[in-house]
Amino acid sequence: MPRNLLNYQRAHAAWKLETVVKHLPAAYQAFYKEWKVDQPKPVHYKPEPGRWKKNPTTGEIRPVENVPIPLSYPRELHQGLWGGEAVIKGYQHRGRNASLIPHWWVPSLHRTVLYSEVLDRWMELVVTQRAVQLVHDHHGLDMYLLKTRACDIVSLLGLRIKREILLALARGSLWPDDPKRREELLKKYSEFIVPEEQVEWYGLTVGEAIKKLRVEQAAAGPPPPLKHQYRAELVEKLKFLRDNPEAVSAPESDSWLSKMNPFASRTVEKT
Repeated sequence: MPRNLLNYQRAHAAWKLETVVKHLPAAYQAFYKEWKVDQPKPVHYKPEPGRWKKNPTTGEIRPVENVPIPLSYPRELHQGLWGGEAVIKGYQHRGRNASLIPHWWVPSLHRTVLYSEVLDRWMELVVTQRAVQLVHDHHGLDMYLLKTRACDIVSLLGLRIKREILLALARGSLWPDDPKRREELLKKYSEFIVPEEQVEWYGLTVGEAIKKLRVEQAAAGPPPPLKHQYRAELVEKLKFLRDNPEAVSAPESDSWLSKMNPFASRTVEKT
């Protein structure tokens, strides 16, 4: 695949952010940028440090090119936690004299049970070994999801669980029958507590966000016509000019507003 096509999905997401998502609330724009536009951490390759490298054999100095591996995200990815892994399409030799044959590398998937201490719930999930290791490194599912960006979680299921955790923290509705445990967890995850108005837009697809916005607009009723606003502004300006006729300066006496002011003094020059 040509290098200029490797970031096609991110470029398309950036275009969508500038054309469609910009009409949605700022909270959803921030989430969408984190999910679809930001570059995820490399998982299937190790980027080389620096800008230049030297060939140890020939001594030739060449620029370092860290080209991301093109990844495919199947629908099954959104039904579990893959820890940033995805499907890789490539080619391999299957014999000494055989030609290159297309091949798909798929992560090894396992079914396991993970516990969320904020939600106080066990969840049966399809995960990769890397996802299990990341949960272990973060000392729990909650901390892993809260500390990981949306572009590294990728999975819609993982984002929905994270959204549910954030809502529980924002509302303080966790562990309703154990106030002591609730206070401990609120203190433990205090850095992740954000206003509920922002959390409600987290983890939604573009279609779900548009539907949510339409529901809110329908509940608020149609906006008042702008002509009423402009009429009120004009009336206020005319009242001000009536009470302060000296406010119209000489350079502005020929303006359209001064001509509409019935209280302004007009002098007729005699020839």
